[in-house]
Amino acid sequence: VSCFCSGFTIVITSLWPYLQKIDGSADASFLGWMVAAYSLGQMVASPLFGLWSNHRPRREPLVCSIFINLAANIYYAYACLPKTNNKYHMLMSRAFVGFGAGNVAVVRSYVAGATSLNERTGAMANMSACQALGFILGPEHRVNEDGKHIRSINYISEAIDQVAVVTSNVLFFIVMFIFAVFETIATPLSMDMFAWTRKEAVLYNGIIMVGIGFQSILVFLLVKAAATRFGDRPVLLAGFGIIFCGFIILLPWGNHFPKIQWADLKNNSLVSQMSEGNGTVEPTGCPYEQTWCQTTPAIYLAQYISSDFLIGVGYPACNVMSYTLYSKILGPKPQGVYMGWLTASGSGARTLGPVFVSHVYTLLGPRWAFGLICGMVVLGVILLLSAYHRLIAFSVRHGRIVE
Repeated sequence: VSCFCSGFTIVITSLWPYLQKIDGSADASFLGWMVAAYSLGQMVASPLFGLWSNHRPRREPLVCSIFINLAANIYYAYACLPKTNNKYHMLMSRAFVGFGAGNVAVVRSYVAGATSLNERTGAMANMSACQALGFILGPEHRVNEDGKHIRSINYISEAIDQVAVVTSNVLFFIVMFIFAVFETIATPLSMDMFAWTRKEAVLYNGIIMVGIGFQSILVFLLVKAAATRFGDRPVLLAGFGIIFCGFIILLPWGNHFPKIQWADLKNNSLVSQMSEGNGTVEPTGCPYEQTWCQTTPAIYLAQYISSDFLIGVGYPACNVMSYTLYSKILGPKPQGVYMGWLTASGSGARTLGPVFVSHVYTLLGPRWAFGLICGMVVLGVILLLSAYHRLIAFSVRHGRIVE
């Protein structure tokens, strides 16, 4: 799990600059599809790997998925070689990488089956901490352009609360949708608002992601203690509240507007003057094609970092509590397919989230994009509160133990 997360973060911060470098025709909207392709592949693969693991030894889907992931990453690395349609080669490679990452359902199913109810929260939190470790190590392994530096499936004699199952899937969808928006928009947003170059955006956002990774490990440790004292549902609710605050802070305000890219950069004479000595001047700031740049206030760096901090606290709490609650709702029997559907819902969110934010951000700007996310968080809180009494462990629901 840690290795897969590390591989993901190595790519995600440099995805936009790499896409621009190998195919100049790609725009920010295509970046959304690029990020979504990973999750689309994972959404398709997760139920398949989960079903496979219920019928066969878990080693088989794991080995297969690792091989697919390895081949897909090699494909991604060499997507720059074809003379045309490079962006579509990148798109296909990211989809295959996501398909290989569908083994997360198998891993979580194994952990759920190998732990008791009392051990479940700690085990899930430890695995999420390994995910965070991967997010820390990934950005530190980036290099420059020269390469330097299954009875029947899920059969349970006592019925599972399907309302709780569906609610958990929807809540997890919202959590992953929010994080997909956050990770997709970070690089373009920072380049537009702070006039960072591509290299600066990759470097600084990589540093921020490392910081969030360390912070997440602390959050996972605190979550274990908080869940023991207050319960899983209050911690999940608190996580949503912190995420809401993070996106509220990120809304633009004030009278300071972002720097606009030079509209005359396409003037050949100007470019030729700036390109002497085999050097080029990279345009920085908010692209003039995005008309909202001229009417929407800039987001301050302090806003951006504060939002990163809050989302870096809220997301890990919501993520681990979603998985923990879901596994407890399902009970002690094989969970492969159900875990596959949970992973698929998360992958669906990470498919739709990047497409949503890239289009809304490009056309309407950050105020609309982040305002809609705040609305989605509120809907998630309402759903959580409405189903609060049903989000309990299988054994508690059937009177085997008292919560």
